[in-house]
Order: sequence, then C-alpha cells, then structure tokens
Amino acid sequence: MLPRLSCCLTFDVDGMSAWIGTLKTRNPSMISRGEFTITGTRRVLQLLRRHDLQASFFVPGHTICAYPDLIREIADAGHEIGHHGWVHENPADFEREGERIVLERGLAAMERIGVRPVGYRSPAWDFSPNTVPLLNEYCFLYDSSCMGDDFNPYYLRAGDEFSSDEPYRFGALTPLVELPVSWGLDDYPAFETIPGINRGYSPPSAVEEIWEGDFAYAHEHCPQGIFTLTMHPEFIGRGHRIAMLERLIERFSRRDGVRFSSLAAYADKWRTANPLAEWREANPLRAGSGAIETLPRQEGASRRQTA
Repeated sequence: MLPRLSCCLTFDVDGMSAWIGTLKTRNPSMISRGEFTITGTRRVLQLLRRHDLQASFFVPGHTICAYPDLIREIADAGHEIGHHGWVHENPADFEREGERIVLERGLAAMERIGVRPVGYRSPAWDFSPNTVPLLNEYCFLYDSSCMGDDFNPYYLRAGDEFSSDEPYRFGALTPLVELPVSWGLDDYPAFETIPGINRGYSPPSAVEEIWEGDFAYAHEHCPQGIFTLTMHPEFIGRGHRIAMLERLIERFSRRDGVRFSSLAAYADKWRTANPLAEWREANPLRAGSGAIETLPRQEGASRRQTA
C-alpha cells in the first residue's frame, strides 16, 4: 500500500558529460565543474547513510565509463541507478535510430557495472516523438522527465499530434509510468551560474522555502502522491547547500505518513495499485476522451487584424 506521501530524493550524476554533451564546451575549466561530482556524490552518499535513506541516481553512460568505481559505490549502497543518456545529449536532436543508439550506449555502459535500469530521465528533460515508444520497446517501468502534473503520477501517451492550426490529437496511453518533475524542484536553476544561460547562485534559504512549501502542499492535498526533488551532486554537494538538504530531510521525516523511497519502488507500487485500463476510465482527460477531433475550416479565412 502506498503511504500518504512518498518523498523521492533523486540525483543526476552528470559529471563532465553535461558540459561536453549539452553545452558542447571544450573549456577545461568549465568541464572541471563536472569533476566536482566526485566530492559531491560522496557527500550525498554520506548524508543518505546517516539517515538510512534510499535514493535514485540517474547516470549518463559517459559518467559510468569515467568513474565506474564511484557508480559502483552508489549501487553497492543499495540505491537505484537510472538511465540518463550517453553523454547528456538531448533526445530531441536525434531521429529515431540515432536516439536508439544513444539509449543502447547508455545501457551498455550500465551492463559493465552489472546494472539493468527500470527508470529513465531525459537529459535536459526533453523528448522527441520517438522517446516514449522507445522506452516502452526497451521495457522501462517509468520515466521522470515530464511535467503534466506535479505530485500525481500518470501514464504517458505515445503518438500525440499537434500543430498551430489543427486541434490537438491525443495518442494512445502506454504502460510507461510518468513520475513528474518540476524546474522549481530542481537545484540547477537555483544554484549553478552559466553566463548568458543561467543566473544561479540563489541563497539556500530561498530554495529551502520553496521546496518545503511544495512539500507541505503535496502532503496536505495529494494522498498517495509523490514529492520528487531533482538534484545534482556537483550543485547540491556544496557545503551550505547539502546542509540545507539535511535540514529538509529531518523536517520531512517528522511529517505523519511520509516515507522516503526510490522512484523505482514507488513506480512499481503505483502501477500495481493503478492498472492501466482502470486508470484510463478514471482519468478520461489524460486519454483525450471528449476532445474535438476536427473543426470546420473556412476557405479564405485569415487571422484577425488588430490595431
């Protein structure tokens, strides 16, 4: 049975891959920011050990190849390891077969350390039209990249069609569980500065207020829901920030009916409690039921002009 609220601490161990694969930098100083994941990840592991918590770590294959012993430390501590691309590349940049190659390269790196992931998180939280079909083809249990809810899981669709001049056309629901995320519950926008891209360096007290406020809302209003924090060891692992995270863990754990969980453990229980056919009937808007398929088109119609 699912608890009143599941709190899932998740960490994207990007290492150097985000700087190389996403920002495409060749600047050794900037790339060295990713190397801080050695220090940050071990601080995170120490924090989780102190509080006897299990978490989910999403790791690009590139990072596994760079630091196999570090990633084995995560697995040996009993934490979940999920798929996070090969070198933190954006799936939306690829055609179907290119995206498949990236997915398989990440899986091959995980196999080298004895891991077969059931969860996926897209680098940059972006999808292509092929992402959901591919994740279903490779039998993933869940994804944690989309934002169609905040604290309530849902099943993902495949095959949606959309344009600026036609009604939205819903695809078919798939067995892939979505454990939603939010930029407001991610440490990157708040803490990391990249000139011209992200301002960062918010005070931890401000982030602490936002995260705790969302947690309180989820606890009060979303029974059997999930509260997911997305963090990166190279950002959250700095001294004053990880101290903030520890304060939140201590306060969250005192709330009635709260259980800390990996995403995989929660997704498995949620899918068992919510069979797809029954969930579809209870959530017709997610299935596109009642949506208008077509609208009459007037020949020669033009956009209204305004002064």
